[in-house]
Amino acid sequence: MNVGQTVIEVFEQACQRYPHNPAFTCLGHTLNYSEINQLSRHFSAYLQHCTGLQPGDRIAVQLPNLLQYPVVIFGALRAGLIVVNTNPLYTAREMLHQFTDSGAKALITLQTMSETAITIAHQCAIETVIVTDPLDLHTAPDNETNPKAVDTNGISVTTLRNVLTQGSTLTVEPVDIEPEQIATLQYTGGTTGVAKGAMLSHRNLVANTRQFTQRAIEHFREGMEIYVTPLPLYHIYAFSIHLIGMLSRGGHNLLIPNPRDIDALVAAIKPFRFTGFVGINTLFKALCLHQGFRQLDFSALISTSAGGMALTPDCSEKWLALTGVTISEGYGMTETSPVISSNPPGQVQVGTVGLPMPDTEIKVIDDRGNTLPVDTAGELCVRGPQVMQGYWQRPEATAEVLSAEGWLKTGDIALIQADGYLRIVDRLKDMIVVSGFNVYPNEIEAIASMHPSVLECAAIATPSEKTGEAIKLLVVASDEDFDSQHLRDFLRTQLTGYKVPALIELIKELPKSNVGKILRRELR
Repeated sequence: MNVGQTVIEVFEQACQRYPHNPAFTCLGHTLNYSEINQLSRHFSAYLQHCTGLQPGDRIAVQLPNLLQYPVVIFGALRAGLIVVNTNPLYTAREMLHQFTDSGAKALITLQTMSETAITIAHQCAIETVIVTDPLDLHTAPDNETNPKAVDTNGISVTTLRNVLTQGSTLTVEPVDIEPEQIATLQYTGGTTGVAKGAMLSHRNLVANTRQFTQRAIEHFREGMEIYVTPLPLYHIYAFSIHLIGMLSRGGHNLLIPNPRDIDALVAAIKPFRFTGFVGINTLFKALCLHQGFRQLDFSALISTSAGGMALTPDCSEKWLALTGVTISEGYGMTETSPVISSNPPGQVQVGTVGLPMPDTEIKVIDDRGNTLPVDTAGELCVRGPQVMQGYWQRPEATAEVLSAEGWLKTGDIALIQADGYLRIVDRLKDMIVVSGFNVYPNEIEAIASMHPSVLECAAIATPSEKTGEAIKLLVVASDEDFDSQHLRDFLRTQLTGYKVPALIELIKELPKSNVGKILRRELR
């Protein structure tokens, strides 16, 4: 794959090469590459001829994993627009911030959210709202049942089926798109403050796709892979791996609209001999406990990848015992398109996030910016073709993390082993200092998760007059007989004294991000 390509060039080449291959399956319906290509062209033609959108304008896409998602994304990119991926679970306040900050002029969202979307559109720059139902692409559009766009106090509101019907009668005008142009504004989760839009160029995304497919080419066999897609495509992890990476190799993605519904997930993937599974620790753990999932046929599975949060040893062992496949843990950020490192197939070191991607430099620094030797923990910095251009309209925030030489400060504490493998210790902001000793929540959580009465847990800092900060462990118990003293006694056998939580508290549910990552910030 040529790094100098755009995402659209990669997409069009895939559609030419694998026209009849199944591309995406969702809710029992499949579209092949040719069909996705044609529908995305209809969408693009409508945007060009029936709206005031111009190349470089932003379009917000607020959809779960549905067949509409790739159609809309590739249609928008083909028209030269910048995609603003938006979480469908966002509150009105979060939506307004993202739409205002990005200056989005159009929005595509679910019919069930149309009322909220129109209300918010009147408070920002959005002029066009396109609404869709989950099953819209399961049948061909019927002209008689598709109302045309209506004007709602200056906002044009229409349906996706109408858009595709009108677009099918129009011609797509070619747009000159350069690799350095922004493809997406990918907003960070806001875990460290206000969400910021990472400017990811076509070159960033294509380069990262080339990097991780080269690293694991055995897991991206041309035209052969069937990958389960439970993580949301609007999140950069799934966006890059499934929408660009798998697509570039003619793969088949099984889209899961709601991964929290494990019964529905199992029913969706049961008919397929899936070869790959991409997820995170909390999902893998829930699946291993689900009886229906445990009864699936894993004989075709050759690849399982994890990212987004630390993979606990307990979860890794359970998955291996059930499926026969070792989870390969990787590491990345929204700001790096996202993959920075991964474990190569056949060379997995459990507990590490593998080796840096090809053409990627890493270093670890102290708080003065000095580069640290191997096996020494410090803040991880990364440089490579996948690193973002910066934060949208935030030069000061960009300067805080991105140097003139192209080094990105990740905000993560890591160490580089002598063999080059990378080990993530924790988030810099999550580190707990007990009597001057650094304590990393990931370590405590990994050990606590080994206890049979712990389903999930999270460690955070609380103020302490005696030690400055003390460790508090929040636990979701797996049974009613949970005894905090038994857990503390177990932890004392595995952790040095200052790492043992001073407080252990039961909690019914841990707050999680859109991909299932535990949000320690909210717990604090």
